[in-house]
Amino acid sequence: MRILHTADWHIGQRLHERQRTDEHEQFLNWLLETIQEYQVELLLVSGDIFDTALPSSESTNLYYRFLYRLFDETDTYTVITAGNHDSPRHLEAPREFLEMGRIYVVGTAAAPTKCVVPLPPDNPQVAVAAVPFLSESDLRHLSYETEVDRNERYRERFKAFYADCVAAMPPGIPKILMGHLFVQGGQVGDSERNVQIGGATATHASDFPKDVSYVALGHLHRPQTIKGTDYPVRYSGSPIPLRFNETGYRKVVYLLELSDDGTLIRDKEIEIPIFKALCTVEGDEASVISDAMAGDWNGKYIQVKLKLTAPRVGISDEIRQAFGNRGGEVLSVELELPEAQEGPKISVEDMKRPEEIFEQLHRAKFDGEPPDDTLMQTFKELVEMAEDSE
Repeated sequence: MRILHTADWHIGQRLHERQRTDEHEQFLNWLLETIQEYQVELLLVSGDIFDTALPSSESTNLYYRFLYRLFDETDTYTVITAGNHDSPRHLEAPREFLEMGRIYVVGTAAAPTKCVVPLPPDNPQVAVAAVPFLSESDLRHLSYETEVDRNERYRERFKAFYADCVAAMPPGIPKILMGHLFVQGGQVGDSERNVQIGGATATHASDFPKDVSYVALGHLHRPQTIKGTDYPVRYSGSPIPLRFNETGYRKVVYLLELSDDGTLIRDKEIEIPIFKALCTVEGDEASVISDAMAGDWNGKYIQVKLKLTAPRVGISDEIRQAFGNRGGEVLSVELELPEAQEGPKISVEDMKRPEEIFEQLHRAKFDGEPPDDTLMQTFKELVEMAEDSE
């Protein structure tokens, strides 16, 4: 069976308040074409379909239009799970209706048996444990429990849940596990929220059951394989860069092919095209303006990190205009100013007489030179005038 693994679509996500619906639509169009090109039989989407629990009507329409086209234009089965960004009940509300279109959605983990999806239903060739995000908050509160104890209790619950899923699967066919969580050893960016669910030691790759063929994970936005098992435990990552710091690595989906006995006979990484380039430009005012005038920024989102010697009113607007003239759109201008120099240190003892403070300040300002007699006399007269006015 040919299987495609993706996750973390985050439909409706904004970048510096810029709506990205066009990018998500282009990705979903590309995904459908890829499914058709490789004759994918099973699509796995491991959580975070939407960026918020209450997606906009525009985001919801985009999602369901894609599912309809998937049903109408392919013979692919689809399994979708909820992530920590999704509303489980919102996502699985049309569950029975979607199953008529070969689409299986699991939002809540009511019981392990409810998460097991054998496909095709009439003659199963593979069994999928469609496990959504398992929240630590679902654990019963124990007032005497330490954080370490609670972490271990979450980990044991996680292990038992997946073991029960595997036990409920039909024998003699390949087994695939889905999950939306942090597994120890994963590389984390700064665009994920609530990454270490259950604590830093919550889950290890070795906690997954044996006798499975593949673990399709979501939650981390960098595509990666976690070591620790004799089968792939893998994050597909997000399909578009959700932050500027995600431009340093490729975005991919994974194409798998399993034999009847569960052996992985094909494991292909398919790179996702860049639908909207994200660029970071750094430097002083002259170099940034020069880059803006010389580069081709058409259709790109830009983050500028600008180094200034002193604040200047209107510089951000000038930077935005310079890139805008070349077709780019600056979403963020971060100003970097020199750190304030530390003033002279004056001991408590030296604070008894104003003229001594004045002398010390003069020495600090003028390379150790003391004030001359005339300047010192003028200062004393000013002090006396201030005292007389009180």
